[in-house]
Amino acid sequence: MTIVAIWCRHQKDNIIGIGPHIPWHISSDFRRFKRITEGSSIIAGQTTYESFPGHTLPNRKIYVLTFDAGYEVSDKKNHFVVTNINDFKDINETLYLSGGASVYKAFMTGTEALKPDVVVDCMYMGAINPDLKGKPVDITPAVEALERGYIQASGDYLEDDILTRVYLKKGAFVDQSVLKHIINAIENKKD
Repeated sequence: MTIVAIWCRHQKDNIIGIGPHIPWHISSDFRRFKRITEGSSIIAGQTTYESFPGHTLPNRKIYVLTFDAGYEVSDKKNHFVVTNINDFKDINETLYLSGGASVYKAFMTGTEALKPDVVVDCMYMGAINPDLKGKPVDITPAVEALERGYIQASGDYLEDDILTRVYLKKGAFVDQSVLKHIINAIENKKD
């Protein structure tokens, strides 16, 4: 099993959202996420899952991490409710963490067996949409864990005010096919 965290945070304050909204709209960021995760399995918290158009993402299996065991998913064939993070220890596939903040924190600061092997750290360097209302959502605990326990394994990729770097967990063996896929998806901008 390989676990990959992928996020886009505001460079100055680690904000990933204002209320339920992403506070910037950069098409290339969405396309990069699609290239990296398409055909794979992702883990999303309930709020993040509900932010997906139609509560789904095409060509992906989705695990919804929630406290609500009775939570109803939109596609019972391809979407699954998980109420205990430790259940992921028994899943033998590559898993992509797609948010939100509580999911990133749980994996990045929790048990060593579930810490991501790879982190795709995207930093938006532009301005946050000032018209959005709601509580800022930041991932500072996850970023602090990244800074302590990971090493940069890629160059710097800059596109549309988003700086992307790939990090590996110190001392971890990473499936090279997964790492190659991620780097190729970042470098190949054809959609």
